[in-house]
Formats: sequence, structure tokens, C-alpha cells
Amino acid sequence: CFSSISLLNSYKISSILGTFPIFIDSNCFSAQDRPRFYWTNIPVSVMGLRESDLKLKDIMQKYVPEKYFYKCGFDYLGDKKVCATLHINGHDILKRVHSPNYKCHTLTCCRGGNLQKKVLDGNRVRKLTPLEYERLQTLPDNYTYGISDSQRYNSVGNGWTVDVIAHIFSFIPKEDK
Repeated sequence: CFSSISLLNSYKISSILGTFPIFIDSNCFSAQDRPRFYWTNIPVSVMGLRESDLKLKDIMQKYVPEKYFYKCGFDYLGDKKVCATLHINGHDILKRVHSPNYKCHTLTCCRGGNLQKKVLDGNRVRKLTPLEYERLQTLPDNYTYGISDSQRYNSVGNGWTVDVIAHIFSFIPKEDK
């Protein structure tokens, strides 16, 4: 379900690079749905890739500082991917609360406020932590430690899923010695 503009851009990129993209969804490697095209001249196989069993609950921290929890109410919508609507001002997408029993929607860069993905944690709603963002992108824990939370969210949301790139690189032909 890509728009005609993105399809046109895909053709432009392909003609400039001289190769066609492969499609890989990060959900094969992580607890995040992140469908993406990757342009590479590496002969990558996507045969056999299947969605992993990882869910949001598998990457969630057990002990989360209070600063990540919302104090406002929410409407519970049932056990589905977006399981609640948070009572905050803003667009619908900012109010969405994810169920820990499903994969997270695609991370995007965000600098704070109410832009982070939200999750139902017990009977409370909270933001995903920067460490959880790292886990969703298959980065090592605390990879971005040492910079502000807003910059951590931004840089991780702007990045690639490490395990997808590792999969692509695993197909680099070995040189005969």
C-alpha cells in the first residue's frame, strides 16, 4: 500500500542506483512492524523470512521510572494492537496506546512531548523508554546512553534495524584466499 509518489520515487532511486530494492519488514527480527525497501547490490535472499514471535512485552523493561507514565485517563478499546486512546490534546496518532501483546508500529524520530510510542503497562499508560526504542531497533541496550532522552528517541527512530542490516551483510560473498 505505497502511494504512487513513493512508487515513482522508488523507480527514480532504482534507475539512479542501477538496482532494484528488496523488501524486508523488521518484524522478522524484532517486536516492531517496520516495512522498508533496501537498495543493495548484495545478492540478498528474503526467502524463508517469517515474522518473529517477539512482541512488545518481550522487550519492555520491568522497572520503569515514574517520569515515563501518564497521569491522565484513557479509554480501553480491547485487546488489539492499539488497545487504548489516551486523553491528551493532539492528533489521533499521538493518543494511540499499544498493547504489549502485539508488535509495535513503526518507530519514527521524535524529540519528546507526546510523540513517543505509548504502551499499556499493567493498568497504566506510559511512553516507551529510550532503552525500549533501542531494543525495537535491535541495538544493544543503552547504545545511545549519554545523550538526552529526546536525542535518543530521535536518533533511534531515524536509524535502521540492526538485525536487518546484519541479514543483508550476511550475503556478502566471501573472497577465495
